[in-house]
Amino acid sequence: MTRHMRKLAINPQPCPFSTQEQAVVYEARQILLRHLNQNPVLSTWQAVLDYCALTIRGDVERFHVLYLDGKNRLISDECLAIGTVDHAPVYPREVLRRGLALNASALIIVHNHPSGDPEPSAADLVMTKQIQKACAALGVTLHDHIITGAGREVSLRARGDL
Repeated sequence: MTRHMRKLAINPQPCPFSTQEQAVVYEARQILLRHLNQNPVLSTWQAVLDYCALTIRGDVERFHVLYLDGKNRLISDECLAIGTVDHAPVYPREVLRRGLALNASALIIVHNHPSGDPEPSAADLVMTKQIQKACAALGVTLHDHIITGAGREVSLRARGDL
């Protein structure tokens, strides 16, 4: 399902949002983003999931890193890669280089699966292990790797893959 599509309960086929509905969704996002900017502590699992569901999605894979300070306050949400419908190039060196430049104590890596299925691929698991190893070597905490899909998210930490 694309960014501007929805499903109706009676009709399983996606139908486009009207212009008015798109404007309402846009305004709701702006209100929520203002709230998040004023309250940047991602101290609960639900706060992290809500933030990710709002910001990391689309028709192509987007790889973000949430750089956090020692109190888990968001320093920066950075999109480090935009890929195709099923791949985004990620380089652990770039993830950590930026984290060190920001003086981040911890990070959460997040990417979306445009297919809607947030289950991790073998490549996702390998890349996560590479980033985890680099973080450990530099004293940066990798809190989680979250994959967003259509209406749900998967945490690699909760799955035991981290």
